[in-house]
Amino acid sequence: MSKSEQQIAVVLPDGSELAVSKGASVEDVAYEIGPGLGKDTVAGKIDGDLVAKEATVYDGAKIEIVTDQSDEYLEVMRHSAAHVLAQAVLREYPDAKLAIGPPTDEGFYYDFDDVDIDSDDLPALEEEMRDIIEADLDIEREVVSYEDAKERLADQPYKLELLDELHDEGKEITFYSQGEFEDLCAGPHVASTGEIGCIELMEIAGAYWRGDEENEMQTRVYGTAFEKESHLEQFLERKEEAERRDHRKIGSEMNLFSIQDVTGPGLPLYHPNGKTILRELERFIEGMNLDAGYEYVETPHVFKTDLWKQSGHYENYHDDMFLFDVGDDEYGLKPMNCPGHAAIYQDHSWSYRELPIRYAENGKVYRKEQRGELSGLSRVWAFTIDDGHLFARPDQIEAEVEAIMDIIMQILDTFGLEFEVALATRPEKSVGSDEIWEQAEEQLTSVLEKRGMDYDLEEGDGAFYGPKIDFAFTDALGRKWDGPTVQLDFNMPERFDLSYVSQENEHERPVMIHRALYGSYERFFMVLIEHFAGKFPFWLAPEQVRILPISDDNLEYAYEVKEQFSEFRVEVNDRDATIERKIRGAHNDRVPYMIIVGDNEEEAGNLSVRDRKERQEYDVDTDEFLEHLRAERDQKHVEPNFLS
Repeated sequence: MSKSEQQIAVVLPDGSELAVSKGASVEDVAYEIGPGLGKDTVAGKIDGDLVAKEATVYDGAKIEIVTDQSDEYLEVMRHSAAHVLAQAVLREYPDAKLAIGPPTDEGFYYDFDDVDIDSDDLPALEEEMRDIIEADLDIEREVVSYEDAKERLADQPYKLELLDELHDEGKEITFYSQGEFEDLCAGPHVASTGEIGCIELMEIAGAYWRGDEENEMQTRVYGTAFEKESHLEQFLERKEEAERRDHRKIGSEMNLFSIQDVTGPGLPLYHPNGKTILRELERFIEGMNLDAGYEYVETPHVFKTDLWKQSGHYENYHDDMFLFDVGDDEYGLKPMNCPGHAAIYQDHSWSYRELPIRYAENGKVYRKEQRGELSGLSRVWAFTIDDGHLFARPDQIEAEVEAIMDIIMQILDTFGLEFEVALATRPEKSVGSDEIWEQAEEQLTSVLEKRGMDYDLEEGDGAFYGPKIDFAFTDALGRKWDGPTVQLDFNMPERFDLSYVSQENEHERPVMIHRALYGSYERFFMVLIEHFAGKFPFWLAPEQVRILPISDDNLEYAYEVKEQFSEFRVEVNDRDATIERKIRGAHNDRVPYMIIVGDNEEEAGNLSVRDRKERQEYDVDTDEFLEHLRAERDQKHVEPNFLS
């Protein structure tokens, strides 16, 4: 065999190619680049996937080297910290059964069975972990046979299940060991436990094995790890702030919503305060939709599954749908609104002159998420999408997307939300001609570039039915949440045989545009609660003004003032309490404005105004304040600004 036949070429991050020996590892590639890099190699990435440094590369593979200076190093270190946690648990609970222990964006976790651990046990486990880290145990990788692995894992049923899957898939079986502890794991890991920085165990939760509620409930221990103590402290401060802003906590404090066992998981009940906010959000969107030429439609919550089979959702969403039989027919709660809108379009004959057709609906949809994944309003079974579907000629796509982007930008500006944008292009499996995909992607690109918007190009991440522009909100804590989306669809018109009559009197296929401006009301409501920490903009606040009489002698004047402000959501605190307690109560309830009335105000016929930032102004003219509130409501200011 010639030398050239023993060589392969890998692609480096700068696009250059490097010749290495066939069978070379990621670490070998690093040494070929330079001995210093080889020595510093912790792990690698092959075609974007994080792998152990011992992983074998192949011809044409895109290779990145991971060192302790790489962004991925923290992930590798946290994976090793998860193993340290498992080792500590086995020292304290030798009969524990190990499940999985991956790194996460915020730290790591490990799932266990046959253990009785509660939050009181975390300090002892944490101390044991620190002992293991201080011992600086070497972390060693070993490739083993299926038979050897099966023998080693004889008393670990969950690991045996994973082992059998690896064996069936023909994958390499590797163990990582440190001291007396070993674990079936693909890695990668740091070289020794001493390289793990600062750790903290945070909480305990229940988790179904493999996320399936039909399986055993296990004990999940969450922790985090950072290289430096200062980074850990910053994280814990952010976590504490996140807990303070938790929408479930604030939702209860402000009486916004509840999710009760008696009504079912993932099925939120909106209380009057919460529905007030949702109604304002709906009105905001409705005004923009009507101005943009959308017509409101309404579709049922349930359809025969014939509709879902025609749309393709039955085959793709069957396991996530709520299905039931009525006589000989099968029905399903709708997981999406788009097939109903396609059916409405299909019920009429259209001319090219009439397009685009724009439908809007605040449509409730239902998706059967795993119970373990349900969390407040961020992931529910029943949620409402501010849906819009447009049926357009191909030459109209750019103008329609432009108009949608105008609305989206107005929303982002109104709420003061930062965001990121991504353009997702054609995946390998897709429908539609090359020509229409190329045209559609060019049109979406043109819209983004005309606006001078920074965006990530996510090649191959479009939907199978068309390319899309996705927005992600960034909240006050820097967390990202899915938001508005604009999606082009060549599939639904084909499945429903949608058409319009062209100028040449031919039947042509329209392009369907899906767009959601908030995403879903539930997710957007959650983002707003946590972003504003319950201190909603004046126009959204369930209680906009609270009137605080200094004494019972001022009650009559307080109610006169309430009548003058009746166009707003205003209440009078007529309880028997000191004015200090009333002010504190209004602050705690996050009311934007307080009007304080006593003998002086009553005699002068004016007001004292205080805002939730504890700023106060005396001798305020009633009409002046009314005009200000009207402007603040209509202009949708983010913060109260009368006293700024």
